[in-house]
Amino acid sequence: MPVEIEVTPGTTHIKQPTASLPVPDELDRIYQALVTGTRDYIEKNNFPGVLIGLSGGIDSALTAAIAVDALGKQDVHGVFMPSRYTTDTSRDDVESLANNLGIQTSTLSIEETYQSFLTTLTPEFHHAEPDITEQNIQARCRCILLMALSNATGKLVLTTGNRSELAVGYCTLYGDMAGGYAILKNVPKTMVYQLAEHRNKASNVIPTNTLRREPTAELAPNQKDQDTLPPYADLDQILLSYLNHGEGIDEIVARGFDPLLVTDVVKMIHRSEYKRKQYAVGPQIHHTSFIKDWRYPITNGFKG
Repeated sequence: MPVEIEVTPGTTHIKQPTASLPVPDELDRIYQALVTGTRDYIEKNNFPGVLIGLSGGIDSALTAAIAVDALGKQDVHGVFMPSRYTTDTSRDDVESLANNLGIQTSTLSIEETYQSFLTTLTPEFHHAEPDITEQNIQARCRCILLMALSNATGKLVLTTGNRSELAVGYCTLYGDMAGGYAILKNVPKTMVYQLAEHRNKASNVIPTNTLRREPTAELAPNQKDQDTLPPYADLDQILLSYLNHGEGIDEIVARGFDPLLVTDVVKMIHRSEYKRKQYAVGPQIHHTSFIKDWRYPITNGFKG
């Protein structure tokens, strides 16, 4: 604790130190940085509010909580866009979140729009079963609705993707990547859960079920993120070693990770650079954020 020295002519007085304020823990500092960054970006650019696509998942829930803490509930509008694959659980979680935060929401089904795209494209589609193509169409249907509302109201769309997804390209260009500000673009998925739990200590706004359920994009029947990705706990450790600490594949494997898994993750990182170059801006919370500190060419012939 610092000691304050007061000097007056002919004498020196040493004041007793006053009690210092407690230092916030790391999660609190990060959460407040995200709140401050969001508030500054929206207010200083004179946006009248924000739009958030609410899915019932943890990313959109945390994004909404941060937005409310930054701007107030009156300037945050949630949009729920169900499809044929959306579960009642997601609908219930969106309703609970909106009630807890006190924000207005709209429900706009993408089913008719999605079916219209499928009908139009049928003559050109030659694959027998739905695949990633149909999944991406759904994400882009939601993008069209959100951006139309943005045009009509002047409100900014907040992108809800996290760093783990962005690192490996688990996101859709002109779909869930669309928006003007990405609050969580430098927040790993495991930290998303930690920040959500941290926020709930102040007031229980993020539904317990949202925190506990398996992550899913709900773009296909019974879909889970781990159908495509390794468990986020493992993925984030590999990303931390490779992106934050600059370790190579051999060094990461020496930590006990499967060589094929590490190699696949690194390949996904490199393949996804073109997506990151087109992603929305967002707050930087550490020195290896996907902003000015990450340099990798979009096109190269390196195969190592």
